[in-house]
Amino acid sequence: MKKVETERIFIRESTFDDCRYFAEWEQTDTVTEFFTIDKGRNYEEVVTEFITRQADDDKLQLTVCYKETEQPIGRIYISNIDRHYDSLDITRIYIADKAIRGVGLGEEALRAALKLAFEDMNMERVTLDHFTGNQIASHLYLKVGFQYEGVMRHGGKKDGKYVDLHLMSMLRQEYFAKKDLPA
Repeated sequence: MKKVETERIFIRESTFDDCRYFAEWEQTDTVTEFFTIDKGRNYEEVVTEFITRQADDDKLQLTVCYKETEQPIGRIYISNIDRHYDSLDITRIYIADKAIRGVGLGEEALRAALKLAFEDMNMERVTLDHFTGNQIASHLYLKVGFQYEGVMRHGGKKDGKYVDLHLMSMLRQEYFAKKDLPA
């Protein structure tokens, strides 16, 4: 996979060395609040998960980096890559440091992931979901062109409790219709 660049960031395939960042970030409540990541995850669990996912053709792990410094700042995990139906799921996407959120880096990362999916991988459909109450994610996903499909009742589990997930999707034609419009 070639790296995909935007104005301030790029996404690239994750490496084993990125696990140290993932482990640190995913122990932070501000990162895990709206993900099905249980509290108390440690480095070994992150590494085991990383290695297992690397061996699976229907998964892709990406690292979000500042273009200027090449410093990792976030993560994207894509799963359910289906070459027959030309679809995939953006299962996890985040900018780790709360201090640099709210300035459009997450939107750039999402747009880069969509470019990868629709332009490089030729997907027809991309899905993602968000927790009930995650208004920031909901607003962003609608802004870039995702549409609601419904609620997956008890679609996830966090810290032993089931959570509802709001399913959204974007189709190829919707991506290209919105792609060149101002953000």
